[in-house]
Amino acid sequence: MTAAQAGCLTAALEIGYHLLDRGVPALTAVEQAIRVLEQSRLFNAGRGSHVQLDGVRRMDASIMEGRDLQAGAVASIEGIVHPISAARLVMEQTTHVLLVGKPASAFARHCKLERQPRRPSGQAARTSTMTKAWSPKTLALYRAMMASGPVLRKRAGKETVGAVALDRTGTVAAGASTGGIDMMLPGRVGDTPIIGCGVYADNDSGAVSMTGLGEGIIRIAVAKEICDRLARGERPGAAAAQVLKKLVQRIDGAAGSLVLAPDGRFVITHVTPRMTAGWWNGKGRPTVGDCFR
Repeated sequence: MTAAQAGCLTAALEIGYHLLDRGVPALTAVEQAIRVLEQSRLFNAGRGSHVQLDGVRRMDASIMEGRDLQAGAVASIEGIVHPISAARLVMEQTTHVLLVGKPASAFARHCKLERQPRRPSGQAARTSTMTKAWSPKTLALYRAMMASGPVLRKRAGKETVGAVALDRTGTVAAGASTGGIDMMLPGRVGDTPIIGCGVYADNDSGAVSMTGLGEGIIRIAVAKEICDRLARGERPGAAAAQVLKKLVQRIDGAAGSLVLAPDGRFVITHVTPRMTAGWWNGKGRPTVGDCFR
């Protein structure tokens, strides 16, 4: 975690908490905290999103509240800064949960969300610059699909962003936003926009937001399984630990989780070497770190 990332995360926590302290719903606190991270270019979301093999940023996001189980999500959305706000608009202005691809992008433009270029400027390179660090299987499939096209050099050190919150009414909310994994096949979608996998929120159980390798998180439906354990009375730490253990043992997955119970108990935990995260209850300074064991 860089100093800039730590500072940005601290700012997001402060904004989220102060909103809650003023009586704002958990859903808004989650959205606004994530918007700070999307705007920063420091994380794998919004302006800092990874690109797919054709050099285009296609982003995913979702948001959910626990009172009425309302949820909204977007997948493979292009050309906007704040996918998390697009996800909330899907929830509030349509009868749907998930919009994908070009129609999702058109919906965001219709709602006048802040825009950004589909392709990051000044970083495009030709297919011939691909390195051995990229999966030969993926590259071979991409070549077969696309023949040729621009790509971006591999980048690292950025993470999916997410947040969970509990407001004064006892309502929980969860959200997540991501640019996916670097150099993925065009059209790849991970866990983030899939309700029950990347996020879940229910006032009867709690709120969960995930980060990590989406393919594994989807196969376990991690967020919903953690919430189901919370509903059966398990502590947040125990519930998250058991599901992440299953993720590793069954499919060699890698992930981290933010888990919040309806009574305010919470845990930040991960089976990856690092996970940049933090929390704040309004006392002292926000706690921010990159290892929570």
